[in-house]
Amino acid sequence: MTRRDNRLSEDDRILWNLVARSARPLKGKKAVEIPELGVEPKPAPAPTPANGVPAVTAKPKTQHVSHALDDQTLDKLAKGRLPIEGRVDLHGMTQDEAYSLLFAFLHRAHAGGIRYVLIITGKGSSSGGDGVLRRAVPAWLSTPAFRPLVSSHDHAARNHGGSGALYVRLRRTRP
Repeated sequence: MTRRDNRLSEDDRILWNLVARSARPLKGKKAVEIPELGVEPKPAPAPTPANGVPAVTAKPKTQHVSHALDDQTLDKLAKGRLPIEGRVDLHGMTQDEAYSLLFAFLHRAHAGGIRYVLIITGKGSSSGGDGVLRRAVPAWLSTPAFRPLVSSHDHAARNHGGSGALYVRLRRTRP
């Protein structure tokens, strides 16, 4: 019997940190301090307007952006004829948490040769406004950090979450 290496990978450490922060201590017990972990670099945050919600900036036209999925692929994904091989749910996360988890998830999926994944952002607040993640995630997918991983993305079909979810086609892995 060989001894297993008990160290977590960087992706697992990020995921564990997100889970551990959401845990509540038992009644009568003190919370354990969780150290900050280094995460992947993010684009600089946009200036926050007076309403406190960061604006998602428009991309310059000269920048290479990922294309929308073609109609035939969208139809196959919606009807289940093309398998969705992975999914990640970003509900209830802050932008920092969601960004870290999304980057780690897409990196692992791409390394594993997965082609199509579903990202669930949620539809946003019940007060009628668009959700922050619903607006931010498509913008993130077009940034230089995600460009080597993401080929294209588009809104999911109603049965997969509609406007609160995205289909993502990952780039093929190079041999």
